[in-house]
Amino acid sequence: MMRRTLSTHVQKRLAVGAVLLAVAASGLLPSPAKSQTVDTDRVLSIGGSVTEIVYALGQGHRLVARDTTSIFPEVANDLPDVGYMRALSAEGVLSVAPELIISEDGAGPPETIEALEAAAIPFIKIPDVYDAEGVIAKVRAVGVGLGAEDAATALADQITADFANAKKQLESVNAPKKVLFILSTQGGRILASGMGTAADGIIEMAGGTNAITAFDGYKLLTDEAIAIAAPDVILMMDRSDDHSVENEALFAMPALVPTPAAQNRAIVRMNGLYLLGFGPRTAQAALDLNAALYGG
Repeated sequence: MMRRTLSTHVQKRLAVGAVLLAVAASGLLPSPAKSQTVDTDRVLSIGGSVTEIVYALGQGHRLVARDTTSIFPEVANDLPDVGYMRALSAEGVLSVAPELIISEDGAGPPETIEALEAAAIPFIKIPDVYDAEGVIAKVRAVGVGLGAEDAATALADQITADFANAKKQLESVNAPKKVLFILSTQGGRILASGMGTAADGIIEMAGGTNAITAFDGYKLLTDEAIAIAAPDVILMMDRSDDHSVENEALFAMPALVPTPAAQNRAIVRMNGLYLLGFGPRTAQAALDLNAALYGG
């Protein structure tokens, strides 16, 4: 087992090699890069989908901590929580003494990641690509990082079959509904998804079409933009925090009143990690969203 007694130079080589392989698995490199894995039972997982994959690979026993977004499977909640993945502190991460960190891309802030790299802890970043191929690449990259390639191959094969089955079942959609994913309505302003997001990916995967195509990422929408989008259905995460809003209050918002979605009281709420995680359960999430959109 490799412990912290490894030289800084060797540990950095391990981290760099693992990152390159993860990127190669996502299709961003022409061929797989050589990589070494870190044999340790002190793994920190950051990102709900990564944690879910670790457990699906049968490697959950190696985790010493997780981040706030890692809430599935239920047993993950028994692990120490190092904080929200985009607002990590170096002190919080180092307090659990990880010997390997596997993280969804986008963890931060940058100064925390720099501090962790300076501490010479192998840090594997797993790219997020919001389609079936992206999920498979994520599984394989996590498997390589953990030295569990055989388990990753088996899981990838199962997920591939799940996506193929889902695609076959969704072929019957002839008139895609326009779906507006709303992330937040704080302050009476609607923060919604454009293109290139997990929400955009799952909407397409479920046989719908994103009502907002004018920009990438998440932005506050004007009343005019919502009127032009004219969504048939509102999609939101099912949660109970300051960002949530009851259905009737939502449909009473002036920006939404004239939309088909408000007129038909058409709203779908789903668990955020299940809906947007792009992990092992995503094929089934697409089927469930399709059923909610079209009946079935």
